[in-house]
Amino acid sequence: MTSLPQQTGKPQLGLVIDLDICVGCHACAVNCKEWNTGGHSAPLTDEDPYGADPLGVWFNRIHTYEAGEGVEGRTVHFPRSCLHCEEPACVTVCPTGASYKRKADGIVLVNADTCIGCKLCSWACPYGAREYDYTDGVMKKCTLCIDRIENQNIPEEQRVPACVSTCPASARHFGDLGDPNSKVSQLVAARDGYDLMPEMGMKPVNKYLPPRPEPASLASVSETAAPSPATEPGGTGSRFLDWVDRTLSR
Repeated sequence: MTSLPQQTGKPQLGLVIDLDICVGCHACAVNCKEWNTGGHSAPLTDEDPYGADPLGVWFNRIHTYEAGEGVEGRTVHFPRSCLHCEEPACVTVCPTGASYKRKADGIVLVNADTCIGCKLCSWACPYGAREYDYTDGVMKKCTLCIDRIENQNIPEEQRVPACVSTCPASARHFGDLGDPNSKVSQLVAARDGYDLMPEMGMKPVNKYLPPRPEPASLASVSETAAPSPATEPGGTGSRFLDWVDRTLSR
């Protein structure tokens, strides 16, 4: 399901993640932790990381699944972080207004000075994107590295979120998804970018690009025709995306 943010004339900054080429190396998660533990939401604490019950704040997590069966089976690495929704439930339920969506660029943030750590936002978020810092007693989340993308002291080409800057496979893209002519919007349109769990009504800004159909040379192994396009009903990509929705809804 391709759905770009509503065209309001204002930027909607976000990420586009290519599930076809993500290799699950966790470089994005590690660099996210490295940058943000000294940045806007610092520190990102860890308690008993090697013990039986570790606690820690991670804005970016990667899950790995086996999807499909037989020749259609594949390992899929699924990065997960805040989707900076157009209609964020986390903002709606916050009793103090600590969670808010910036009008200038659509980024969803938390004001640590007014957050009371009630966790209502984490219960409201269908994507599990909120992190509770047990040391500070407040909620924390992905900021799209605002202290990096707005930093005039670093070269312009480096003003992207830490996860994007470090991805070795170039599976992560950053830009203005509110602009239909931006590179990320064109990429979403060309690859049938997908809203994660669109039935929740949150209108996530971040998009996922589904796995491409398997090459005809591989399809011939099973003596079948090449699979349908990624989002065609019954196609490989369509079945995978349905499976992702079912998995995350459990």
